[in-house]
Amino acid sequence: GRPDLILMDISLPKIDGWEATRRIKADTATAAVPIVALTAHAMVADRQKCLDAGCDEFETKPIDLKRLLEKMQTLLAVRSPR
Repeated sequence: GRPDLILMDISLPKIDGWEATRRIKADTATAAVPIVALTAHAMVADRQKCLDAGCDEFETKPIDLKRLLEKMQTLLAVRSPR
């Protein structure tokens, strides 16, 4: 099945999270799945690079769980309005 949301680590071993995100967003079957980038890259340019790759949100490590959960809740609510 298709996930409701993806938490994407940007520092992946074979292909990085930017490329994985581009591939997910390029596929019509998964393009609408929201992606939250999780990364230790905390510069403004890093955030923009994630958004340019197709990520819907961005969160730096160490993760602030409350803020991450709020972002996830917002993305899921937008995707599936009641």
